[in-house]
Amino acid sequence: VLLAAAVCTKAGKAIVSRQFVEMTRTRIEGLLAAFPKLMNTGKQHTFVETESVRYVYQPMEKLYMVLITTKNSNILEDLETLRLFSRVIPEYCRALEENEISEHCFDLIFAFDEIVALGYRENVNLAQIRTFTEMDSHEEKVFRAVRETQEREAKAEMRRKAKELQQARRDAERQGKKAPGFGGFGSSAVSGGSTAAMITETIIETDKPKVAPAPARPSGPSKALKLGAKGKEVDNFVDKLKSEGETIMSSNMGKRTSEATKVHSPPVNMESVHMKIEEKITLTCGRDGGLQNMELHGMIMLRISDDKFGRIRLHVENEDKKGVQLQTHPNVDKKLFTAESLIGLKNPEKSFPVNSDVGVLKWRLQTTEESFIPLTINCWPSESGSGCDVNIEYELQEDNLELNDVVITIPLPSGVGAPVIGEIDGEYRHDSRRNTLEWCLPVIDAKNKSGSLEFSIAGQPNDFFPVQVSFISKKNYCNIQVTRVTQVDGNSPVRFSTETTFLVDKYEIL
Repeated sequence: VLLAAAVCTKAGKAIVSRQFVEMTRTRIEGLLAAFPKLMNTGKQHTFVETESVRYVYQPMEKLYMVLITTKNSNILEDLETLRLFSRVIPEYCRALEENEISEHCFDLIFAFDEIVALGYRENVNLAQIRTFTEMDSHEEKVFRAVRETQEREAKAEMRRKAKELQQARRDAERQGKKAPGFGGFGSSAVSGGSTAAMITETIIETDKPKVAPAPARPSGPSKALKLGAKGKEVDNFVDKLKSEGETIMSSNMGKRTSEATKVHSPPVNMESVHMKIEEKITLTCGRDGGLQNMELHGMIMLRISDDKFGRIRLHVENEDKKGVQLQTHPNVDKKLFTAESLIGLKNPEKSFPVNSDVGVLKWRLQTTEESFIPLTINCWPSESGSGCDVNIEYELQEDNLELNDVVITIPLPSGVGAPVIGEIDGEYRHDSRRNTLEWCLPVIDAKNKSGSLEFSIAGQPNDFFPVQVSFISKKNYCNIQVTRVTQVDGNSPVRFSTETTFLVDKYEIL
């Protein structure tokens, strides 16, 4: 019988311990405290015995995974169980350290309970344990969906009733009568009507925050009544607390940091003539080299926010030597663009649309030429005795590019724990749920052209593909830029602003 499973330090201090039979805390602490003293460091064993119990153990860096069993327990089964316990721990803990184990102690205990029940081993593997602990229930999803539908219907009915009540109040005011008293608001018709009016307006304003504001009430300004200002009940409640003198921490602080990494704000000095140059790349490479397909789409979007700059021409400088196919908008004068690299309307008397993004020029590049790959990735897994040693390196081919927020995602085999990182340029994140290793590099440019990562993990070479890459750049791949903007009449220069983005649609090494 398996009495207990514990993760303890080399000194015998219990970090997590799960007992499968009735045992007191002092008894288990005493057994674990005695465990290091019983081990003979001169010999390498996987178990040690006392008169009453047997310890089956496995060292894990600075910690021990220990199973305490009875002396007549089957040692072979216990060793198999111990291996399963040892594989479960890296599923929940990034590092085998005391504070990390303590932080995920309840996750580990729930997983331990799936392996052993009442002292006996359950017939489960690592994948089943992961499924059981996630507790994904189809019935729960159905129940939640039904409840959300009922809530939506109730809100719709509430809005409908509120509109009816408000309409009745307005009709009464129009006819010069007293507002009718609605059921449930007392016997006084006047007080009932005013209360109902306040409630109906509250509901309607909360549900429709974009409605034009109602005329100001004579009772004076009050922050507590501005219920429709932000359109969210939580924000309304916070406003109310602020009006009563409470100091509230801003809930948007945490949101802003995460959004800032994803959303790149437009430049501050957005002129009346603003251009957005955007390129997207789709690339598929083979693991042994060779470009299977690379497709790049680019576009210049023009936005004019002032009528007096409607009749303009854009001077395009095209220094591309890769063979890009250019295409102008049907309303743009193609002959003018071909002859002088000027983007202007066919009818010079007409103006470009105001306050809307207009695509004036787009380009496309499709190739299988290896020298055109902006960032080459070489992933080299080699089998070793205990699994695989993976070497992966990147190299920037285009020196004029500057790639920001680069993430190279390498898939990992499931159920084998965290990879052991050897050497790394940059940082890494291990996602045990999605079984991926993310290699993060803040910037790759001419000064930081290449880098490498080495790690070891159990698995086979095919487990580490496809490798995926994502990045964002403020320099475009094809060297196409707008250098000047001039007015059609008089050829006088116009101030303009430009925003350039180079993004990844798909970038895979198969």
